[in-house]
Amino acid sequence: MNAPDTGADVDHTVDAAEGHDAPGQTRLRQLADEQAALRRVATLVARGAPADELFAAVPQEAGRLLQADQMTMIRYGSDGTSTVVAGWRRTGEPVPPVGDRQRLGGKNLTTIIWRTRRPARIDNYAAASGGPAAAAREAGFRAAAGVPVIVQGRLWGAMIAWTADEHPLPLDTETRLASFTELVATAIANAQAGQELRGLADTQAALRRLATLVARSEPPEAVFAATTGEALRYFGGGTARMIRYEPDGTATLLANEGTTGPHVRVGDRWEGYPPAGLTATVRRTGQAARVDDYRDIPGGEPYLREGLRSAVALPIHVDGRLWGAIAVGSGQGPLPPDTEQRMTEFTDLVAIAVANAQNQAALQASRDELARLLEEQAALRRVATLVARGIDPGEIFSAVAEEIRRLLDADRAGIARFEHDGKSVVGVGGSGEEDTVKWPAGPRVEVPDYFASAVVRRTGRSAQVDEDAWSGAADPAADALRELGIRSMVASPIIVEGRLWGAVTAWTRRGPFPAGTADRMADFTELAATAVGNAEGRAELAASRARIVAAADQTRRRIERDLHDGTQQRLVSLGLELRLAQSMVPADLGGLEAEIGKVADELTGAVEDLREIARGIHPVILSEGGLRPALRTLARRAAVPVELEVPALGRLPEPVEVAAYYVVSEALTNATRHAHASGVEVSAEVSGGTLRVCVRDDGAGGADPLGGSGLAGLNDRIEALGGTFSVDSPAGGGTTVSCELPVVPGTALPSAL
Repeated sequence: MNAPDTGADVDHTVDAAEGHDAPGQTRLRQLADEQAALRRVATLVARGAPADELFAAVPQEAGRLLQADQMTMIRYGSDGTSTVVAGWRRTGEPVPPVGDRQRLGGKNLTTIIWRTRRPARIDNYAAASGGPAAAAREAGFRAAAGVPVIVQGRLWGAMIAWTADEHPLPLDTETRLASFTELVATAIANAQAGQELRGLADTQAALRRLATLVARSEPPEAVFAATTGEALRYFGGGTARMIRYEPDGTATLLANEGTTGPHVRVGDRWEGYPPAGLTATVRRTGQAARVDDYRDIPGGEPYLREGLRSAVALPIHVDGRLWGAIAVGSGQGPLPPDTEQRMTEFTDLVAIAVANAQNQAALQASRDELARLLEEQAALRRVATLVARGIDPGEIFSAVAEEIRRLLDADRAGIARFEHDGKSVVGVGGSGEEDTVKWPAGPRVEVPDYFASAVVRRTGRSAQVDEDAWSGAADPAADALRELGIRSMVASPIIVEGRLWGAVTAWTRRGPFPAGTADRMADFTELAATAVGNAEGRAELAASRARIVAAADQTRRRIERDLHDGTQQRLVSLGLELRLAQSMVPADLGGLEAEIGKVADELTGAVEDLREIARGIHPVILSEGGLRPALRTLARRAAVPVELEVPALGRLPEPVEVAAYYVVSEALTNATRHAHASGVEVSAEVSGGTLRVCVRDDGAGGADPLGGSGLAGLNDRIEALGGTFSVDSPAGGGTTVSCELPVVPGTALPSAL
């Protein structure tokens, strides 16, 4: 990967007389470089760059910014190890290769962060211990500082800066690293959400393939083999088997994938079950069973020899009786907690196939069930497509409500967000006939305890409530339900990142919903939760970018104030003293008087230069008078005639005024220095809650927004504030720079959620 441009939009003024930076410039350069580095990383995150590209860029950006000798990004494993996922070294020498794994333990930075989940540092690695410490000393590093990477509340990994210098890293190293790890965590969370969505879509595709086999009345053996293969592909990764329990207490192996050998031949009958095996547990309990680590249970050695570490088995019930089981095993860590729930649909399809083969009389009922499954999967696919496109959550909520209403044959379906008061909900999407319950999106509604959504809030589980619950209630809500003829309602929880966010609810006037109806809504609530999580992640990223811009502007104001009230005033006072000294020089020392006057003139010029620098950092008139006076000042100071069309704007939010000011300032500078324009038109107006700024010149054109850091930096600033930025500059046709900025903070996300 080529080294990214670390240039910043800062005038690095150097005092020629002394050979040092002008006062305050070092800190300004450092801050600008830091913001530029964070902006580049944030851009990668925002455009969904591949993980390897992002992981390669972050250590390089952070290492150059912090002037570290080496940067390492690691990921913690569930087996007590750390693995290198990216690295960078200043000298260009090889860094620990990606995939390098170390056992955690001892006193070293990698282990300390793993144990505490907090930033840490070691200023002298001579006293460190453990495998990571030995590797650090062998590489010649003396000190390190690092911060954890926390993804959705869980410790994912760490970012560590290393130095071979005898002096420790600066005290603010951890704080500055944290800004990079926040962006990395956001990217990982987005990628995980996308991966979960793809996994759900793949699982639905597998179910459709199996459902097609069942619908075509393929032989049961073909269905068994296909189901076992799909289960291994999406859940196991080690082995997958299907067995049928026989009346004599034995079990027959019906399908096998992933394991070979004479002991696993399809058709063989097993007469005895190993005590540690899940086959015996499922037969004894009739319920799902799992083993998270065969090393922790007695009798697990045969499975370990097969290369298995964990397994999950689900019963297959046919016509209400235990018929068999399907099991998947993994050679890695424990299988995901939702494996049993996701595999349930596979066992349902197997049960349908078995029932079809055993009872021809029930064929029509099975086809109806299959049609329901296919219709449900098609509905899920349509909603999953909307979620994958990242459209507005409100549209997704409406689609989910409509699909559920249609699938359940309900009169009304809706999605509600739970409020913090413990009683109220806010409707965020709904679908239903106009003559049924009206529940428009937006208003807060306090629901009685007998509502299905209220039960979900209390229990965190799916719920069904029938008309008996409100038949004797005397309140307006119960009266409305009786008047409308509502006889049953179901609700399913929406869980977002482990917290109860809301519920999907359906109502009917046709009679009680069938048993298990609420559970059928679970896949739709998962998609709704994914949409909410994605929207919140995008909102967090936008807020992070806005905070970066605000922090840079605040620092600019502080530096301008320090220059104006400190350095500039001292220089003015010094100039007055020189003039006083000049007036006191005896008449016979004319040469000395002239020399003092010359120095005083140079000092006056330096004060003017300093004043111009301060204006460029942050113009005082913008803070005191607002955007219109600031633009008029820019027009007066411009080297070309400027036609200004700016009506009375009033005071706008400070970030908006600063962004608009810089757009006009940069455009005027480019028109003068590069386009050689003879005139410029500047307009600004507020309409419909949006500030629109446009700068046109009659210069040479041909400006490339990507060719310089100035226009690119403006684009990043405008987008961070939720606005848009454009440059139209045909060769020989002049240049038009325009932007639109919201003058009221956006409310799209809160209102939709």
